[in-house]
Amino acid sequence: MSANAARAYMTIGDVLASLQGEFPDITHSKIRFLEAEGLIEPERTPSGYRKFTSVDLERLRYILAAQRDRYLPLRVIKEQLDSRPPRTLVAADSDSQPSAEMALTRRQLLDGAGIGEAQLEELEAYGLVRRAGQHYDSDALTVARTAARLAGYGFEARHLRVVRAAAERELALIEQTIAPLLKRRAPGAHEAAGKAARELGGLTLALHTALVSAGLKDSLGG
Repeated sequence: MSANAARAYMTIGDVLASLQGEFPDITHSKIRFLEAEGLIEPERTPSGYRKFTSVDLERLRYILAAQRDRYLPLRVIKEQLDSRPPRTLVAADSDSQPSAEMALTRRQLLDGAGIGEAQLEELEAYGLVRRAGQHYDSDALTVARTAARLAGYGFEARHLRVVRAAAERELALIEQTIAPLLKRRAPGAHEAAGKAARELGGLTLALHTALVSAGLKDSLGG
């Protein structure tokens, strides 16, 4: 089987479903417009339907985030994308399923987050952004982007230590809970531990969000 035949493709509907949680305003028309402007180039079936790969998806995510978070015009975004191979936006183009995991260089992280070298060094010094070898992953990009937006309200990396400390305490609680599962030698035990960890992570995040929301209501008298 050829690489193209084995590759997992997505329809435009699949792409919308993947992006709408992060970008609620994304539409079929928006994707078609970006294609017409030359920012994305999905493949086509013989009947003319668009076929998107994980690289196309991450390219779209990069474009939309650059518009939303950094207010960049499409011309500038296109220049940035054209200056690097599209495949560097993801760690791999999986033959079995789309992968949203990124492997970004330092320059790509700086561009993607819209921050300067000094701010990144500060985030790294406080343990907020970490490298995996010579590259940064999608979590590092999310942290850097969020820190950039918080900087607009006067937050510096040192102020975010309390958030990191809270996350580390929640992580320690999850690790303690799944430790017995990791020690089991039964088939599927490791997969079960991973599933439990992800579910616990989602639950603690939801609880954290609800508690902060409740606290804000009290602070604002609502």
